[in-house]
Amino acid sequence: MRDILPADKARRERVLSVIRDRYRSHGFDEIETPALEEYSRLHAGIGGDNEKLAYNVLRRGLDAEAIREAADDQGALADLGLRYDLTVPLARFYASNRAQLPGVFRAIQIGPVWRAERPQKGRYRQFVQCDIDIIGDDSARAEAELMVASLDAVDALGLEGATVRINDRRALDWMLDSFGFTADERPGVLITIDKLDKIGPEGVATELRERGAAASAVDAFEEFLRRPQTMEYNPFGERQIRKALPENAPDELVGHLVGIGEAVAAGRGATDIPLVFDPFLVRGMGYYTGTIFELAHPSVSYSLGGGGRYDGMIGRFLGQQVPAVGFSLGFERLVDLVTAGADAAERAVVLIHDADVPVVELVTHKAALVATGARVRVERRTKNVKALLERSAADGYTEFATVSAGASQLELKPLS
Repeated sequence: MRDILPADKARRERVLSVIRDRYRSHGFDEIETPALEEYSRLHAGIGGDNEKLAYNVLRRGLDAEAIREAADDQGALADLGLRYDLTVPLARFYASNRAQLPGVFRAIQIGPVWRAERPQKGRYRQFVQCDIDIIGDDSARAEAELMVASLDAVDALGLEGATVRINDRRALDWMLDSFGFTADERPGVLITIDKLDKIGPEGVATELRERGAAASAVDAFEEFLRRPQTMEYNPFGERQIRKALPENAPDELVGHLVGIGEAVAAGRGATDIPLVFDPFLVRGMGYYTGTIFELAHPSVSYSLGGGGRYDGMIGRFLGQQVPAVGFSLGFERLVDLVTAGADAAERAVVLIHDADVPVVELVTHKAALVATGARVRVERRTKNVKALLERSAADGYTEFATVSAGASQLELKPLS
């Protein structure tokens, strides 16, 4: 968890402003949910490994004896917890407020979440997520809207050239079934497959055998991974998808993915589809039921966001199934990538005054500049004016002027 200094805070707010603007332009409406959710909701078995990283809040009024008696039962010790993502709170929000929301609800959620991570570069225990979700639409249009809006936001931040890796949990299930893995084996098999880019085909096959997966299924999967492939380039579409999957992939699944690509291309007004089919994209959240995707950019090896369809989650809170799909941008990673040129700095002026300048004159000069739309800071002259100017520039100020008693006009100079 970090303190954010003024210049960094201003930069973060500029990036957030761009993301909000692009999301709103695509018809999404912003909501807000509490930082705390009930323990039972956060630990309902749908948050994957994130549930293990949740910060839980001790029940009020427990004495030492009660704590000792409940030591082996976290649910008895805690009744609330800090949210570890924005999807579980959204599902609860929709179930609680459905009567006041449209049939198809397009939501923006931007806010901090908390996970007891082991801190490392790019990973924090408190970080901001920028989510858009569509609830109530089970068609491919929903996925396409999310991808177009997210790519639009990334473009607006000056990170053009982003693509989306896409897969479908149903395609994964079909593929594993075709190799001969049983339904009981699939959760563990998926965990191993998710490591393919790190440990390679041989490592995946070895780990699957160590897990005790059916030998014939592992052999069939390893043979598929090592199959000879041509180096031809296939743009996103039916040919790319079918060549990446075992033979006889279901037409319905392939058609669904192809339809998403065509809709994204139309929404982007382009002939090239910025999607890449990845049959081994897994994403670890246990609540995904269909399409899954991750945002990639050529400047970095890690993803900048992702999401998927989670049609079964809201039903846990509402008692009836409601289709839902969401896309989350990795705000902390985006902020680190956005160049200084993308941070269109506002006009900001520092007035450096002598000690004898009357307060009325300072306020008058400041008010006149504020009225022009400038941001204005007043600073008393110090012995080391150079250091004062350097600090002001680091804080985002673009101009300065010195103010003497009785001065009627100010001479503004650039800080660069």
